[in-house]
Amino acid sequence: MGCLDNFNRSISYLRVSVTDRCNLRCMYCMPPDGVPWVAHESILRYEEIVRIVRVGAGLGISKVRLTGGEPLVRAGIESLVSMLAAVPGVDDIAMTTNGILLQRYANILAQAGLHRVNVSLDTLRPDRFRAITRLGNLEDVERGIRAAHEAGLEPVKINVVLMRGVNDDEVVDFARRTLAEPFHVRFIEEMPVGQAGRGNFLPVAEARAQIEAEFGPLEAAHQRKGNGPASYYRIPGAQGTIGFISAVSEHFCHHCNRLRLTADGRLRPCLLSEAEIPLREALRSGITDEQLRELFLSAVVAKPERHQLAEGALPAGRSMSQIGG
Repeated sequence: MGCLDNFNRSISYLRVSVTDRCNLRCMYCMPPDGVPWVAHESILRYEEIVRIVRVGAGLGISKVRLTGGEPLVRAGIESLVSMLAAVPGVDDIAMTTNGILLQRYANILAQAGLHRVNVSLDTLRPDRFRAITRLGNLEDVERGIRAAHEAGLEPVKINVVLMRGVNDDEVVDFARRTLAEPFHVRFIEEMPVGQAGRGNFLPVAEARAQIEAEFGPLEAAHQRKGNGPASYYRIPGAQGTIGFISAVSEHFCHHCNRLRLTADGRLRPCLLSEAEIPLREALRSGITDEQLRELFLSAVVAKPERHQLAEGALPAGRSMSQIGG
């Protein structure tokens, strides 16, 4: 059990951005020309990340998810996975990736101690994939997904950001993939961070209605390892599942259990708040583990009860790629 915040939520999950760099330029994440990269010396070293995680584990952090940017573009990522796997108390190590490099790394990551992956994939059409991501090829992602299955990085979850007028006509196609294959597709509402939320918002309720119009009522599905904000369902008889993450239309802040560590070493209590606790400078000035523990706890205390999207309070600072999602 994690440590409790001011609203009696148990904080047990740390999302760690290992880099702000990415090999794609997804339309809801970055502008076409990308964003200015953080200088190399300002990015947390792997040993610094492990130290933060070790202190967090002492406070109840048991799940770590590696994000980016794109985590697989950072050299030696498997060594970080191996070091995290050795931290007492951490029993779940996952990664969110765009899948472009996953075929190359799936076995290496599994051997290093990674448990599972989420793959971001917003379309099943090659031409649309290029339009949404501005770079890359859909087949690379498909090969990466197959490699992850073969490597045992299960369950492999497919994250689909819903965008009205962009990919809302593929909802049924994604759902159909769960019938004969163990696909675990999760439809996610686009969040207004950085380039996102500029008129493409589509609530998950509409996606579910499309699926049920095609396949009939969905049945509740048992949630597998990787407890998170999605509500899971299944088309009767399907091998895979369908999840809905309603971060905007029906927020799940009341049971949020996570903190976020940015690539440049700032501990962020909430994705949709500008509040950050700087750790990198403290680490490099010789802070003790007890002092680091107090900073970690200050982030827990600073965690807000909920986001303020309904009141029109939109985060205006970092892009999604800079925060780590």
